[in-house]
Parts: sequence; structure tokens; C-alpha cells
Amino acid sequence: MGKILVAYFSASGKTAKLSKRLAEAVGGDLHEIRPEVLYTSADLNWMDKKSRSSVEMQDKAFRPAIAGKVEDMGQYETIFLAFPIWWYVAPTIVNTFLEQYDFNGKTIIPLATSGGSGMGGTNKELAPSCLGAKLKEGKVFSANTGESELKVWAKSVL
Repeated sequence: MGKILVAYFSASGKTAKLSKRLAEAVGGDLHEIRPEVLYTSADLNWMDKKSRSSVEMQDKAFRPAIAGKVEDMGQYETIFLAFPIWWYVAPTIVNTFLEQYDFNGKTIIPLATSGGSGMGGTNKELAPSCLGAKLKEGKVFSANTGESELKVWAKSVL
């Protein structure tokens, strides 16, 4: 199975909690995908068409800058990629993260938190950013999903 990384983006903290439980469940390392400029609550107001998140998601080519990198991505064979669903897909900062590395021959397994929507077009939007990787179908979880349920799911997708 090789070494596992749980990389996550969490604007409000919900996905962070889920990701930490997943890392414990799979014995993986944890990496936070942090924006150079943190999101404020006003930035995340999806009802405001001029909010930062709304503007970013309207332009699929937009790539928010990231602070920090995974030191040795080459050591990981499997990457669980966690994020909140924004407008039925992963936030574009997740594409920024993917485009920084060579994932050739690696397995990427997306998982998301959501206020009610499914994965939507997530894999279609992520695939061009991780060419050469085996991108598996993802799953939406409640932010409160327990470690035992995450462990069962992870075993089923590994």
C-alpha cells in the first residue's frame, strides 16, 4: 500500500477535523493546504456574488496562491485529498495544490465535506491537474464522521 498522505484544505475548520481523524484511521501523514491569504467569513459568503470564493469559483482557471509545500511528495503512493465542496466541485485552491507536484503513478482519493451537495463534477475538474495519477471516485462525509467509519471506507478504496 505504501506511505499515505492526507492533504486537506479547510476554510472553516470542518474539513480539518475530518482530515485529522482520517489520518489517524489510515496511519497517514497530514498536510494542510493553506492559502497565502486566509479566507474570512465575508470571503466565504457564497450568497454574495462578489465574495472572494464566488469570484474564484466563477473562473475555473483561477489558482489561489498556497503557503507551504509537502517536502518530499515522492515518498507517498496514496494521497487522500480532502476539501469542502464549493459550487458542486473542489475549490480551485485544490487544483493549485495538485499542479505543484508530479503525481505520475500515484493514487489520489478525494473526499469532501458539504452542506448538502454531492461530489458533482469534482473529478472532471481535478483530473487535468493530476495527470498520470489514478484519480478514484470520491465521497462526501459529514464533518463529524467517526474514525471507525473512515477506516472502513479507506480500506474499501485502497
